[in-house]
Amino acid sequence: MRILLLVSAFNGLSQRVWCTLREADHDVGVLLATSPKDMIEGVRAARPDLILCPFLKERVPAEVWQNWRTVIIHPGPVGDRGPSSLDWAIADGARRWGVTALQAVEEMDAGPIWATRTFPLPAAPPRKSSLYTGPVADAALECVAEVLAKAADPDFQPVPTDDMPTEVPGTRLRPAMRQEDRAFDWADPTEDILRRIRAADGAPGVRTSVAGLDVFAYDAHRGPARTGPPGTLLRRRQGAVLVGTGDGSLWLGHLRVPDGVKLPAARLLGKRLRDVPDAPLPPGVEPESPAAYRQIRYRRAGRVGWLTFDFYNGAMSAGHCRRLLAALRHAAAQSTDVLVLRGGTDSFSNGIHLNVIDAAPDPAAAAWATIRAVNEVCREIITCTRQVVIAGYAGSAGAGGVMLGLGADVVAARSGIVLNPYYDIGLYGSELHTYSLPRRVGAETAQRLIDDKLPVSAGQAASLGLVDEVGPRHPEAYTEWLAELAAELAEPRAAKARRAAKARRLSGERVPLDVYEARELAEMSRDMWADRSGFAAARRAFVSKQRPASTPDRLLMTPAGPGRPIARPRITDDGDGRPAVRPAVPVSA
Repeated sequence: MRILLLVSAFNGLSQRVWCTLREADHDVGVLLATSPKDMIEGVRAARPDLILCPFLKERVPAEVWQNWRTVIIHPGPVGDRGPSSLDWAIADGARRWGVTALQAVEEMDAGPIWATRTFPLPAAPPRKSSLYTGPVADAALECVAEVLAKAADPDFQPVPTDDMPTEVPGTRLRPAMRQEDRAFDWADPTEDILRRIRAADGAPGVRTSVAGLDVFAYDAHRGPARTGPPGTLLRRRQGAVLVGTGDGSLWLGHLRVPDGVKLPAARLLGKRLRDVPDAPLPPGVEPESPAAYRQIRYRRAGRVGWLTFDFYNGAMSAGHCRRLLAALRHAAAQSTDVLVLRGGTDSFSNGIHLNVIDAAPDPAAAAWATIRAVNEVCREIITCTRQVVIAGYAGSAGAGGVMLGLGADVVAARSGIVLNPYYDIGLYGSELHTYSLPRRVGAETAQRLIDDKLPVSAGQAASLGLVDEVGPRHPEAYTEWLAELAAELAEPRAAKARRAAKARRLSGERVPLDVYEARELAEMSRDMWADRSGFAAARRAFVSKQRPASTPDRLLMTPAGPGRPIARPRITDDGDGRPAVRPAVPVSA
């Protein structure tokens, strides 16, 4: 079928649906809901057989839903309606939730039903973004599959909402959640505050006061037993601050001032933390303990070392990269045969931290320092010969975060994640990708992935050679599978042979890694310092959440016209099959 995705943004869920439909040989296009007029004209131009809306905040124009079958994917069970479904579910402590595929009609979320799925919610409050990218996205994909099967049946009629049984009790039309609904007092119980902040995580955050500053709070984690009055700043660690509550404490990783951008809490508070002591990790504290809040953890399990990192939204500042580099060097110095580098379940990495860069006094200098720090991490992964290195992509990755782990000996991705090489942000990209990417997929495919700037599923990545192994979709099952894979690779003789072969290959390289990096940084310098491709404006649009004015040509269903030629060096080779960067050949923007 010709299927058009009508969306507010081409977000993670929309990308998963797009990848799944394309792999099933459907003709798929994307249309951003920039205005009613653009939606109507875009649908007319696309002439789809079916319109799917996996992420749509806007109302579908009547001219669209009256003339084309339009199915909304709503993140709530049958009977639930309103724009804050997940917020209310988390805040109210719902134990079961769901996703419903319903036909667009005049009244929002009230159309007849095509498919529905329900799933359990954990007792501990999940982050809204984690719930959305995990159980909600998985259920949405199941609903989409059912919708497609039913759309192929000319006799199918969706079921009126009133005729469908409600599997989750108490569902109803709920208004948009306001800040008054989210409000809390720092003297409230820790669990209550945690639930309210996590119900607003991602957006819009919860308005509160920290250190006398009016802020929106995000990225909350349980802290240790209370050691100070409620609302008091007690400690700081790795960019987070510890705040006293009524019966304990909470770590806050990120804050935002009104009309500002989300930043690491310690960075935003700045001089207000002058008298707040740093909290180094106490010796003997288990990594899972609340007192051991940390973004990077290392543990040993027999002959396997596990280095896990989980940066909020996958964004990496220069400080994040330096800590990760130190942890990598520590892990590489241990007497293990295998090192697993595993990112978070929500996101493996999304590359450089654009918010921190944009908020810096000199954004170009901050961007330069960050990409240099990322490159050091990539170099450490590529050159590690003491262990067999596995990069475990437990979550999706974007931009330079895709490239981060490609220098590992084995790349193992979780089924259901999406890899989106290099967002259209006005940067050439580095992360030593001109060395590692072509070695995995070949120069031609490498160039196509970077030029197209389109997502690929874990399965498609494996078929391209971008990924070596694909594990189970469920996070816990993936963890078990990854442990089994690491144990297999840790067999002493096989691991020794693999490490020796890698050492010989690295020592025999005709073109040093420094050359690849120098070529990439030469291009990045023009983007960061001369702003040749609009990095400053694109960065500002990203951090300020500006709505795009139109749908990028590469996403449209109809053929796109030629873009503005830009001079991008091509990934070719330096002879003997060794990829490199060549002088620029014009390509489509």
